[in-house]
Amino acid sequence: MTPFLHLRGIAAPLPVENVDTDALIAVQHLYTLKKTGLGKFLLHRWRYTQEGHENPDFVLNRAQFRNASILVTRANFGCGSSREHAVWALADYGFRCVIAPSFASILYENCVNNGILPLVLPAERVEELLAMLEDRKEKAVSVDLSSCLVTFPNGITTSFTINPAHRQALLEGIDPIGFAMRHQEAIAKFQHDDRQLRPWVWGPR
Repeated sequence: MTPFLHLRGIAAPLPVENVDTDALIAVQHLYTLKKTGLGKFLLHRWRYTQEGHENPDFVLNRAQFRNASILVTRANFGCGSSREHAVWALADYGFRCVIAPSFASILYENCVNNGILPLVLPAERVEELLAMLEDRKEKAVSVDLSSCLVTFPNGITTSFTINPAHRQALLEGIDPIGFAMRHQEAIAKFQHDDRQLRPWVWGPR
């Protein structure tokens, strides 16, 4: 997983509340365990018409936002089912950060586990940023995770908070499996001791 230290990128405004995981990636695109190749299905029902053509009015199809790496949206982002494919699609499209007033808890965790920073800001600050992205020529936002600061297109900087464990995981680019691998000796010792204490749980070798 690529460490998240500092990101400066185009931010795309999606001023919609309760964007659910079915909107992020529809059920017919879930029949895979591959994390790659899902970006083309991200927000598919909004990005494309029923005939399969790009919807020119949708934000990600507008020239100034095509290469966005930051998504700015409203409250309760990622509600609905627990499908991790929604985050895989965000990552495969190229998003490294989502800024919103609040996130569905499972999607939040899935973001952290896949190297995407779910950045929580007060609703009024998010609305300010959404307005800037529509009104100003400059669309770039900077996010510094080491100092927990985000800089808007107008140069104003504001701080944000994040769980220290989540912050460290993103800074180091480590997922739960990688974290567990750091404790192989302790895990092996526990397994050995538990096998002695409760052999009936483990069964024959």
